[in-house]
Amino acid sequence: MMTQVLLGVIGPWQVVIILAIVLLLFGGKKIPELMKGLGKGIKEFKDGMSGEDAEENKKKDEK
Repeated sequence: MMTQVLLGVIGPWQVVIILAIVLLLFGGKKIPELMKGLGKGIKEFKDGMSGEDAEENKKKDEK
């Protein structure tokens, strides 16, 4: 429900402007690094929410 409200407020031109500002602030070379870090953070968050621990996963892989 909240995403429908949010998407109704933010139009395609606003998204383009936001992306242009991000590109100007961080530069083209930094954006892939930022996305990679964001992806790792989301993965760690999901693992934490599901109760899995990185050490437990390593132990499972070693067996």
